[in-house]
Amino acid sequence: MSSAVAQTIYSPEEYLYLERKSTFKNECLSGKILAMSGASRAHNFITLDIATEINIQLRDRDCEVFSGDMRIKEKQSDSYFYPDVVIACGEPLFEDDVFDTLLNPVIIMEVLSPSTEIYDRTEKFEYYKQIATLKEYILVSQDKVHVEHHRIQGTQWRLEEYQALQDTLTLSSIGCKLPLSDVYRRVNFD
Repeated sequence: MSSAVAQTIYSPEEYLYLERKSTFKNECLSGKILAMSGASRAHNFITLDIATEINIQLRDRDCEVFSGDMRIKEKQSDSYFYPDVVIACGEPLFEDDVFDTLLNPVIIMEVLSPSTEIYDRTEKFEYYKQIATLKEYILVSQDKVHVEHHRIQGTQWRLEEYQALQDTLTLSSIGCKLPLSDVYRRVNFD
């Protein structure tokens, strides 16, 4: 005889209360809490180098770059996520006066990890697609030169892939260019 374990469903208020007291990050998918794991050295290099390069390009513009710790909310399902890099333009909108949950990302970037790659490509992307302000979603491999650039055109998401260090990713919604040689400059693929 098997027994089913009941999963607790948390309200947004309950999740935020717990998350703000937690010593580690948790995402929340429609009320179900999902613990976040640590990241590899390559993952950290890629995330930091992307955020740095974009931040430099946006220095005198009306956009903000957040890396790793800025939580975003997908309102329709009351789900919360911690993208590796997130960019907001114009006046950033936050869920409350704690200013730690962004509601209006324009670009979300995820560096793929073996444990989250399928989730980032599928379920998480489906949640992200519900964010009205989102224009671009980028997935970056950490074990090979490979970037997937999803961009909304009308009502359809279009995919473009980059697989060479000589390639340059154009982030059209913010007018920035991201050379893959900069993204992977500190990653050793041996």
